[in-house]
Amino acid sequence: MKSERWQPQTNHEHAVMRVLTSIRAVSDAMERMHSGMKDDMDMNATDVAALRLLIIRERQEQSVSPRDIARHLRISTASTTKLLDRLVDSGHVERRPHPTDRRGRVVVLTDGARHAFFRVFGERLRAMRTIAMRYDESELSVIERFLDDLSGAMDPPE
Repeated sequence: MKSERWQPQTNHEHAVMRVLTSIRAVSDAMERMHSGMKDDMDMNATDVAALRLLIIRERQEQSVSPRDIARHLRISTASTTKLLDRLVDSGHVERRPHPTDRRGRVVVLTDGARHAFFRVFGERLRAMRTIAMRYDESELSVIERFLDDLSGAMDPPE
């Protein structure tokens, strides 16, 4: 099947094109932000992605197992072990016993990693929150639904 460049024809299609162009701009900005963050924290992209997962899950009061990290990053358990070894050695995370499963382990951020993450990322989070606060609840609900649908289309669950 030959792929051709889509040319919007209607006003609605032009609006869709503007949204897609804006998404590309946001994606580029996020890529630059994460690249700067990994440089500031002297980490690779996978390490930073693992820290972001831990920050998000911590805010949701959800524990994170090594298996959760492997699934989220779509890496092998062997690669996850190496990643966690690096993050433990650098003082960013700790492996702890699972609170309810004596055989399991959970991964938690150290205070130092949390402070470093927010030192590097906090100003940008505040700026993003300021933008989001400009919208009312119904607008935010539509934006959330759109972004969730878009994420699902771009990265379908396996």
